[in-house]
Amino acid sequence: MVSPSYPAKPKPGDRVAVVSPSAGLPAIFPHVHELGLRRLRTELGLEPVEYPTTRELGADPRDRARDLTAAFADPTITAVLATVGGDDLITVTPHLDDDVLRANPKPYFGYSDNTNVLNHLYRLGIVAYHGGSVLVHLGRPGRPHPLTFDSLRAALFTSGWYELSPAREWGDRPNSWTEPETLAHEPEMLPGEGWRWQGPARVVRGRTWGGCLEIVHWLLATDRVPSVDELTGSVLVVETSQEMPSAKEVFRIVRNLGERGLLAAFPAIVVGRPKAWDFDKPLTVPERRAWGEAQRDAITRALAPYNPDAVVVFDVDLGHTDPQLIIPYGGEIRVDAIEGRIAVRY
Repeated sequence: MVSPSYPAKPKPGDRVAVVSPSAGLPAIFPHVHELGLRRLRTELGLEPVEYPTTRELGADPRDRARDLTAAFADPTITAVLATVGGDDLITVTPHLDDDVLRANPKPYFGYSDNTNVLNHLYRLGIVAYHGGSVLVHLGRPGRPHPLTFDSLRAALFTSGWYELSPAREWGDRPNSWTEPETLAHEPEMLPGEGWRWQGPARVVRGRTWGGCLEIVHWLLATDRVPSVDELTGSVLVVETSQEMPSAKEVFRIVRNLGERGLLAAFPAIVVGRPKAWDFDKPLTVPERRAWGEAQRDAITRALAPYNPDAVVVFDVDLGHTDPQLIIPYGGEIRVDAIEGRIAVRY
């Protein structure tokens, strides 16, 4: 496999695809979706183009793959944005037309279940982008978070190095989409405490791979991950979803990556801040802090037998918490454990 290359970027005024290759939640929450589309037009200057399954709940995987392939094939479309995640995109990627995707590389933005597409594009040699969701981030109540929006704008329109910043405030308790009136108010936020570093003080530069940890485990189970040789020297970037896997489950997943021989391939590991609140798991603030500590301990214990000398940085705002920094998937990252800095090349 050749190293992934960066596709050309859109320009303000361009047409961009808005697709639902995973869950068709715009069908249930059109008010959130329309807010995201409006901001895409007015604040980013892009013209969204929807496809037949964008607002269809439970669409056949082959139809969703058809729409995604069509978005790449259309020469007037310059980027592709997923509306949201879900839980069955693993059944969609086998139906994609890889020849079309290779011949028409475009920036793809998505996270969570979209890890399936990000990994698929990686294996085709196309850099994609972990993050940016029409519903979750462009449709954020009140306003898009400034860190998210600045990162998304840079990833969409620029191609240079971008310095990531620890969030001064963060949240993992979203407003309910079932209550449209809550779109007027920003969600609850907590004080930021910076990133947490461990391991040797050195600088690591490499290409990224990973994504949502639970989906990475599914990819392992279906044998759809790159080989150890292909990933050696890369930086593993992982985060956990709103399903809030327990520390025990996180330990097992990371341990399994070690047994597969993958953990030893990564000189650095960047871990997203774990989501520790959901509507069916309404933890208190102290419980959420304890949850995060248990997750960090689990990953540290799982790493110890396989890669004890890795540079590890925890609580980076790149996953299911708010704000969300965009990470190039297969693109370059520089992890500086000497000065405590992270930069990515968009």
